Amino acid sequence: MKSIFVAPTSSSTGLTSVCLGLVRALDQLGVSVAFCKPIAQLTGSNKIDQSTFILKQTTSLNPCEPIALDYAQNLMSQGKEDRLMEEIVSIFSESSHGADVVIIEGLVPVNNENYIDRLNSAIANTLNSDVILVAAKKYRTYAGLNQRIEMTASLFGGAYSKKLLGCIINKIGAPEDGQLQAMDDIQEIDESQLTLDNISNHLSIFKKKTFRCLGLIYWNAELISPRTIDVSNYLKASIIHAGNIQTQRVNTITLAARTVPNILHTLLPGTLLVTPGDREDILLAASLAVANGVPLAGILFTGDLLPEQKLLDLCKIALDNGLTILSTPSNTYVTAQILNKMPSEVPSDDFERMDSVMESVADSLDVNWISDHSKLTADTRLSPPAFRYALVQRAKAANKRIVLPEGEEPRTIQAACICAQKQIARCVLLGRKSEIERIAQSHGYEIDNNIEIINPEDIQKQYVAGLVERRKHKGVTSQMAESYLEDNVVLGTMMLAQNEVDGLVSGAIHTTANTIRPALQLIKTKPDAALVSSIFFMLLPEQVLVYGDCAVNPDPTSEELADIAIQSGDSARAFGIEPKIAMISYSTGKSGTGSDVEKVREATRIAKEKRPDLLIDGPLQYDAASVANVAKTKAPDSLVAGQATVFIFPDLNTGNTTYKAVQRSANLVSIGPMLQGLNKPVNDLSRGALVDDIVYTIALTAIQANPM
Repeated sequence: MKSIFVAPTSSSTGLTSVCLGLVRALDQLGVSVAFCKPIAQLTGSNKIDQSTFILKQTTSLNPCEPIALDYAQNLMSQGKEDRLMEEIVSIFSESSHGADVVIIEGLVPVNNENYIDRLNSAIANTLNSDVILVAAKKYRTYAGLNQRIEMTASLFGGAYSKKLLGCIINKIGAPEDGQLQAMDDIQEIDESQLTLDNISNHLSIFKKKTFRCLGLIYWNAELISPRTIDVSNYLKASIIHAGNIQTQRVNTITLAARTVPNILHTLLPGTLLVTPGDREDILLAASLAVANGVPLAGILFTGDLLPEQKLLDLCKIALDNGLTILSTPSNTYVTAQILNKMPSEVPSDDFERMDSVMESVADSLDVNWISDHSKLTADTRLSPPAFRYALVQRAKAANKRIVLPEGEEPRTIQAACICAQKQIARCVLLGRKSEIERIAQSHGYEIDNNIEIINPEDIQKQYVAGLVERRKHKGVTSQMAESYLEDNVVLGTMMLAQNEVDGLVSGAIHTTANTIRPALQLIKTKPDAALVSSIFFMLLPEQVLVYGDCAVNPDPTSEELADIAIQSGDSARAFGIEPKIAMISYSTGKSGTGSDVEKVREATRIAKEKRPDLLIDGPLQYDAASVANVAKTKAPDSLVAGQATVFIFPDLNTGNTTYKAVQRSANLVSIGPMLQGLNKPVNDLSRGALVDDIVYTIALTAIQANPM
């Protein structure tokens, strides 16, 4: 087992974010990784260590609780450093069970506390760890940054030490002061010329062949945007109206001291308006913006002044749409000063923001070199980060054109923007260009040049003949076809049928039937498929499982259930999951009787006969299929029980109920449903789908469109 000690060169380097991003990056490669924080530096009112808490809440890792810094200081002052190191070795051992590599988070330097450097060096030596440094570029000169890195490197044997792997440069282009600045004060800092290839031209320490730059992480305002509730808590503000205070993020602050015409350009998504409480005109302007779909972060009234209730009543539409209104007793100038000093650390309960930070950091690291240098081997399990990473990489390689019939739906527009930015797919939005651009602008999305927008009215007629030809056996006429093509899902399906796009994703505002019916009529099923079915990818903390069929077939026969099992096994394998297929029932083996269990037993027999190359067993109860200890008792001879990766449910009632119960009770992400058995990929969305759900479904569709 290898260990990597991550040490900062100064305070405010973003050490925790880099450590957690490194864990994410290695996990994406399929490396079995663990995390250890030997000593906690708790600040202010924090009573828990942020790193260990976040990992416990967002991953399957269970790092041991760290030693408190004051306890470590006490041992050192008594000359008991050896005893301290023994306790650190114990914490390390408890945190690293079964891992190939352990990421160890060091201590942040504190002014006039030289023992911190001594402790970092002692911990790295005690655990025989390789060392990676983390430095923050921010507003430092290159000369100053280079000196800082060299000074810290000397604590671990210098830049020529075999144990010192290199340094990660964080916060490139970050502003000098606090994170929340008035909009008019924000200045872009151009560091775009800095790359891994030319870093040694700027920092001489990287001219040493043994000391590498292992990542360049650019400052991104969106990744440090707090929630409105975080701002409220920091100011101890009064909440006049909560609105979307828990989820809306503050990207910029506008000090609204000018007249309404002069602040209109600042009424953008994520803007927090700070204004005296007697500025009713600002309240009315903000309310109109929110009523028109602009998700402002909120209004903060200063000076303990508040508008009258009858005016708030006039703004009911905006309040119902989530507008947050806060109040603070300090004046506008003092409030702005306080806000500008708000710390940028991610609150321990803001898992969404930390997940985005971890992804961004992971994408910025030269993790392949770290893995190769440390001779780390990939695990056979497929963790959720590894699965998502593989999805994006394979979709990028496929480079497919995916049509999105719900082109004027805000989540769909944002998903298309993300796909264009990450090159996941070439998205085609069906809708009016002016409306799509208006929605994008009001929500702060940037329409990339690689996103294609097609007005349905401009192309409907060119598909009439094709639709008539495909449905003439059902008596469809040209007039009927024109009517059908007014439905964008039908139109998009015809584009797919005529090979003008590679796949289709719909369902954010349409039912499953609305999405699937045109596909069944115009795309048809594959020659070797008896039916169309679906699977969900369930992203459990430790691995990804496949559930089928949870969305399409209400009560499949034994033959159909066998076909669903075969389709699901093939899909699992195509997406990197080794299929061990469990046919789920209320009975295991021969212990139960009845028509329902007999259907599953017969389906298992048929599936095994058709595909002896697939590992299939059933009937199995869910616990026998998924829990090793239960499997030893209920199905000791089964090669699937206790380790199933594909779960086939006997009917839609069971499958849909189970997937939603697992998803909600375990608070995990599920991707799907992904449809199986069609000649071309068409995929359905839940109407409650999040933007990420749509992005990953587009990625799935692009991969399906690529020959496997």
